[in-house]
Amino acid sequence: MPDAPLSPVDWPSAVRLIESKYPPIDLFEDLADPEDWELLAAAEAKTNPRIAETIGNLDLVPVERRVSGPGASYVMAPFTHCSPDRPGRFHDGHFGTYYAAANFETAVAEVTHHQAQRLLDTRDEPGWISDMRELVGAVYAKLVDIRSGKFGRLLAPDDYSASQAFARQHRDAGNDGIVYPSVRNPGGECIAAFWPDIIAKPVQRRHFRYHWDGSRIDMIHELRLEGKGEVFRLQI
Repeated sequence: MPDAPLSPVDWPSAVRLIESKYPPIDLFEDLADPEDWELLAAAEAKTNPRIAETIGNLDLVPVERRVSGPGASYVMAPFTHCSPDRPGRFHDGHFGTYYAAANFETAVAEVTHHQAQRLLDTRDEPGWISDMRELVGAVYAKLVDIRSGKFGRLLAPDDYSASQAFARQHRDAGNDGIVYPSVRNPGGECIAAFWPDIIAKPVQRRHFRYHWDGSRIDMIHELRLEGKGEVFRLQI
């Protein structure tokens, strides 16, 4: 594998789409000092046995790389709730990664692809399915840059073995993440952040509902409190 340079990434509005059922983790929002989290979580667990499940594994994020305050739950959760049962292109589930796209269209293409794969596996009936929320936050960091044409092995559509090994190598070397071309939206770009503190705490923007036609997600419906939102038909 050729050497990959470190390049500055300055995206003021990186987009991440997550399921609306994604649980908020109040501990991350309300406490100013991450050093206290383990003690307080242990204290709460004595009266609320489900607190550990809600918070996840804090040991996966060093104290100095944790974030707190409004919006912190959305950043911390991918790192404390990772699992080998839910690997991705640049993580194998033994450590967490925050994925985001440079724009909304790329985020939709990436997420709907993976949602469709899951729905095909579970053989869900056609209909309006997952409710999703849009998170928007700035990214400014030096990341391992594989946007040239030299790294095709890391962008295989369905084989993540090489990209996971590459990610672990660079995470262990102290790098903060990877910037890469979107596999699902040609011309789009994505980042995979290895630590929460390189992502500005995002704000929640729009809500969407996805439509499953039995073989693909073909429409998304913007949900609005003030009335019916737009329905967007996705191109094949």
